[in-house]
Amino acid sequence: MAELKLKNIKKIYPNGFEAVKDFSMDIDDKEFIVLVGPSGCGKSTSLRMIAGLEEISGGQLYIGEKLVNEVTPKNRDIAMVFQNYALYPHMTVYDNMAFGLKLRKRSKAEIKEKVNNAAKILGIEDLLNRKPKQLSGGQKQRVALGRAIVREPKVFLMDEPLSNLDAKLRVQMRAEIIKLHHKLKTTFIYVTHDQTEAMTMGTRIVVMKDGVVQQIDDPQTIYRHPANKFVGSFIGSPQMNFIDSKIIEANGKLYYEIKNKKIEIEEDRAKILRDKLYIDKIVTLGLRPDAIEVRDKNDSLEAVVDVTEMLGSEMYLYLDFDGNNVTVKVDPSYKVEIGKKINFGFKAKKVHLFDSETEMSIL
Repeated sequence: MAELKLKNIKKIYPNGFEAVKDFSMDIDDKEFIVLVGPSGCGKSTSLRMIAGLEEISGGQLYIGEKLVNEVTPKNRDIAMVFQNYALYPHMTVYDNMAFGLKLRKRSKAEIKEKVNNAAKILGIEDLLNRKPKQLSGGQKQRVALGRAIVREPKVFLMDEPLSNLDAKLRVQMRAEIIKLHHKLKTTFIYVTHDQTEAMTMGTRIVVMKDGVVQQIDDPQTIYRHPANKFVGSFIGSPQMNFIDSKIIEANGKLYYEIKNKKIEIEEDRAKILRDKLYIDKIVTLGLRPDAIEVRDKNDSLEAVVDVTEMLGSEMYLYLDFDGNNVTVKVDPSYKVEIGKKINFGFKAKKVHLFDSETEMSIL
């Protein structure tokens, strides 16, 4: 059983750079938490502080009921899987997996049982006598996972473990790690810069930017209700489109005014914009590619087709809308020529609204 509490965790380096700022979160036993964000956002530093590999500059970290700020990594009852596997090249797979248990003076019988059980879970029983140089990337990753499993830790920490694998193997290993989490029934904390991994693996996602937590929630909530413009742009592929609009009032109704076109705002959103005093102000519309549709209406906006991307079951159009890039999802049977003008609109209920200054969600 392993619950974690991070209370106002900070990391400040000697040169004054604050890599992680005031990170607070309660992690329940058996959760699969994914820290996601661009390079340099503080996600790996946060993981290394949990592991004890980085000193905590401020705040408190609890594993279970125990304050572990000053506890050494080997006494935190965690296991970490690294991006580069970190296998000993001169040892066999068996010895790599057994090494940590040997250091803990476990009996040969116990070591053999635990290594064989882990190998069976991961499907690598036939690799136990090989050396790392004889293994593929996916096999090395399984060995690294096996070395963590044999220790039966309270918490598994994984730092971009799939980033060195090719695309097909990454998808396969993603599924393997999800299954592993269900089998082991323990707490996983996983770092990635890949939002697809975050969306498919995590029970909850922590989105970070510049050392600051932007939003913590389950994948669907983060996708459907991003807290700010950054979260909206980072989660979702292709990423969210952003179009600035003025909110205007005419004949008792509110409209988006975009490039001299007036688009009526539905009542529930109009009420929110009225209540929050956004009339005559600029807001940013966040539109996912499936929220935009190609159509000819009086309120349609005109753009030029820059690129088309056929993916078999769907197609994306990349449009030039007065210097802004706009991505639209269309049926793969749609016929269009690059360089041609088309008209598009958007589905009212799928519009996200962000304050143009604070970039926080208005809704």
